[in-house]
Amino acid sequence: MIKKEMIAMLLAGGQGSRLGVLTAKVAKPAVAFGGKYRIIDFPLSNCINSGIDTVGVLTQYQPLRLNTHIGIGIPWDLDRNIGGVSILPPYEKSTNSEWYTGTANAIYQNLEYMSTFNPDYVLILSGDHIYKMDYEVMLDYHKESKADITIAAMPVPIEEASRFGVVITDDDGKITEFEEKPEVPRSNLASMGIYIFSWPVLKEALIKLSEQPSCDFGKHIIPYCHEKGSRIFAYEYTGYWKDVGTLSSYWEANMELIDIIPEFNLYEEFWKIYTNSDIIPPQYISEQSVIERSIIGDGAEVYGEIHNSVVGSGVTIGKGSIVRDSIIMKDVTIGQGCVIDKSIIAESVEIGDSVTLGIGADVPNKEKPHIYAGGLVTIGENSVIPSCVQIGKNTAVSGITVKEDYPGGVLESGETLIKAGEQ
Repeated sequence: MIKKEMIAMLLAGGQGSRLGVLTAKVAKPAVAFGGKYRIIDFPLSNCINSGIDTVGVLTQYQPLRLNTHIGIGIPWDLDRNIGGVSILPPYEKSTNSEWYTGTANAIYQNLEYMSTFNPDYVLILSGDHIYKMDYEVMLDYHKESKADITIAAMPVPIEEASRFGVVITDDDGKITEFEEKPEVPRSNLASMGIYIFSWPVLKEALIKLSEQPSCDFGKHIIPYCHEKGSRIFAYEYTGYWKDVGTLSSYWEANMELIDIIPEFNLYEEFWKIYTNSDIIPPQYISEQSVIERSIIGDGAEVYGEIHNSVVGSGVTIGKGSIVRDSIIMKDVTIGQGCVIDKSIIAESVEIGDSVTLGIGADVPNKEKPHIYAGGLVTIGENSVIPSCVQIGKNTAVSGITVKEDYPGGVLESGETLIKAGEQ
């Protein structure tokens, strides 16, 4: 019989609706990050760096890009005969077909997968955070505490604590109370959505609560175990951790990579971040180009200027074009004489000549002010922007747009231009 001490279950089905047009056609964990990675590379690399060689990746929303990216797990050394990486989509059962309806429901539907490894411990992760963490150290803490459940928690500023699930602990780190997004938080220890369960405890709770509609860890499983008297401990984490759930936090996390001494270092030898890289030629930088404090992916061709930006692989930036404070994902073509300011341009976008992005006043977006904010211009993948147009701040564009879509050649700040058939 197979026996694994700890297996990981990585929840990667999220739609990431707060990323707007960036996730219209792709699951949030598959969104590009840092010029060559995808968000899911970080928890996957953490697993292999922590010595965990069995990972179930639970997918649901728009899984194609994610499935193709992970493949059989070769880049992460997860192509194993026993264990390795397995993609676990929802599937047809003989009686009915069920989508995953909550984080715990997704895990419950894969009880059989977990049982085949007869694990002592199960690590539950979400696929949409940027961080480095040694899960082995967390497991040691779990064992030392004789815990049934260990929750990774990190201190956050008390004024931000109401955005999180907050844990209250005694002097030994044992959790005495939980508060889900409290209005007046009594602690600043926020749950990171990373859990280690002793397998019997997890199994019993999942089976017991399997009838619970949209069963969730934070809302149902952990309170249930707490009431039953399970020993639940907080493992305090103080390293870099970023939830890139909004366009502003996604933009900030990318920009932090190019700080002189980045808070989050992609270049550490002992904790590599692995990814599935395309085999492409080296970058080409022409003699008239200027590049300052930026990350430039392989296969990029630069004929203009790039300042303080993250540029993915296969990007072309035309003569006389200036890119500042922006994220340009792979295979984007920017024509000549463009000015791109504080923009997020998704994969395979075509931008004509003499286009200006990020002009005008910082006016709130009319349709989705909570999503398209921070003065950013966001362009969805495979979009086309015609030559000689100007686009304001807090805007979103998706689809193949033409001159006629821009009255007077301008998309004003706060406007949204999404072509029929796009989301």
